[in-house]
Amino acid sequence: MEAVVRGFEWGGVAILVVGSLAAFVSAARSYRLIGGRRAYEKARRDVGRAILLGLEFLIIADIVMTITVDPTLESAVALGVIVLVRTFLSFSLEIELEGSLPWRRSAAGADTAEAAPAD
Repeated sequence: MEAVVRGFEWGGVAILVVGSLAAFVSAARSYRLIGGRRAYEKARRDVGRAILLGLEFLIIADIVMTITVDPTLESAVALGVIVLVRTFLSFSLEIELEGSLPWRRSAAGADTAEAAPAD
């Protein structure tokens, strides 16, 4: 099971590195086409998505390690704290990427659809 945990950890790190590099390469390519500000916003969104996915993999690794490798009360408490911190980070990134709270997204989408002028 330790190999499985290491696999998820390496997977999370790989997602962070490859996803971030891909976001920067994509932004550099689109700089001339869509402009600097929009390329920056796109890179920021793409890096945020890579971070979110990478965090999910790292949380999986922590859960598997706590359940199978080191099933003690101390490791369970440490896992709880780690999951809380990573969940808070994921939630904050999600709000930053989407621009609204998750439970207000459908209402915000309806407001912008109503405010858009008809063709």
